[in-house]
Amino acid sequence: MSLNTAYQAYENNQVLYAKGEELTLLLFKGAIKFIEQAKLAIEKNDWQRVHNRIIKAQNIITELMVTLNMDIEISQSLVLLYDYMKRRLIEANVKKDAVILHEIQEMLTELLGTWIEVMKMVRPA
Repeated sequence: MSLNTAYQAYENNQVLYAKGEELTLLLFKGAIKFIEQAKLAIEKNDWQRVHNRIIKAQNIITELMVTLNMDIEISQSLVLLYDYMKRRLIEANVKKDAVILHEIQEMLTELLGTWIEVMKMVRPA
């Protein structure tokens, strides 16, 4: 088994056995990673890779949107934020704009940090 295949198996198992809150954490990390890869691909003028990575980030944002519990008040704000992120990712894809990607990456990083703090507060020590 190659190192790449082993790593892919590890990532797949991580997702398969993650609890709900951990899965959300993995989604944030995945979107951030794909946006970083898209930014690097822009530097290399690899437009197909840019497109593919942005689409992956958009798909993750969509997953975050559809899994929101709309009975919780903050979900109303989050769905609007996620919608904004998706629209900006589409714009970044059309323009191949690293500045827009950086903006969304920062927003996701902040949400990731907040999610980590929430997980610490609600989990028993």
